[in-house]
Amino acid sequence: MSTGPGPVALVGSGEFLEVMAPVDAALLRGRPQRAVIVPTAAAREGDARVAYWIELGRAHYEAMGVEPVPLDVRRRSDAQDPGVAARVAGAGLVYLSGGDPHHLADTLRGTALLAAIGAAWRDGAALAGCSAGAMALTAGAPPDLRPAGRTGPSPEGPTPEASGPTPEVRTAGEAGDGLGLVAGLAVIPHFDQVERWRPGAVAHFAAWAPGGTTLLGIEEGTALVGSRRGWEVQGAGSVWVLGPDDRARYESGATLPLHSPHPVG
Repeated sequence: MSTGPGPVALVGSGEFLEVMAPVDAALLRGRPQRAVIVPTAAAREGDARVAYWIELGRAHYEAMGVEPVPLDVRRRSDAQDPGVAARVAGAGLVYLSGGDPHHLADTLRGTALLAAIGAAWRDGAALAGCSAGAMALTAGAPPDLRPAGRTGPSPEGPTPEASGPTPEVRTAGEAGDGLGLVAGLAVIPHFDQVERWRPGAVAHFAAWAPGGTTLLGIEEGTALVGSRRGWEVQGAGSVWVLGPDDRARYESGATLPLHSPHPVG
C-alpha cells in the first residue's frame, strides 16, 4: 500500500551512465524493480538518437537487475495512446531523459501518459528527469534557449553522452512552459559547463525564470533528490541556488532549504 508520493530526482546530466547508478538504486529502493524510460525529449533529433537513449537505458537497468520498460513516445498521438499509458503501471521509477525540454513538455502536457506518470508518482513510484527532463518537470526553459544576440549554433555543444538543451528558437506565445509537476523550481542543467557552451546562459535563464520560482544550477553527474524529508544533493558535483544578487553552492550530501516536492494536480 502506498504511503504517498515517491521521491523525485532532478539530474544535471548522466542519465543511464555508471555515475548515476547509485542514485537510481536509491530511487528504486523498496519499490518495484521496474524502470519506465521516456526518451521523448530526443524525438526531434531523429531515430538514431531515440534508439541511443532507449538502448543506453535498457543496458543500464538490466545491469542493475531492473526491468527496463522503454516507451518510444515521439508525438502527442503516442502519448495519448491508452496502451502506452498503461505500461507505466507497476513502475518503481519513471525516467524522462534529455534533449529538447520544449518538445518534451508540449508532447506530454494533458495526455494519458502524463496522467499515468502523475498517478504512479502519487502512488509511490520515483520520478526522475535529466537535463531536458529536469527542466520539463519543473518550470520549463526560456522560449529561446540561446542568450540574446546569439544567432548561430552554440559553440562546443554537449556530447551525445551528455546532451544539453538544444538551440531551439520558439516564438512568443508558443507553448513551451514546463509541466510544473515539481512546483516552484526552475533548473539549469549542465551547470558547470553551460557558460562554456553558451556564454551568458545563466543570466539568460535568470531573466526568464517565472516569478515565485527558485532557480537551481545542477552540475553534470549530479542529482538533486527530493522527498518528504527535503532535498539532498547526490552524485559527483554540486547544486547551486541562484539568487538575484548571490549564489549558494551545496555539495554532495548537503540538504537544500526548499519545500518538499509534492505532486501537483
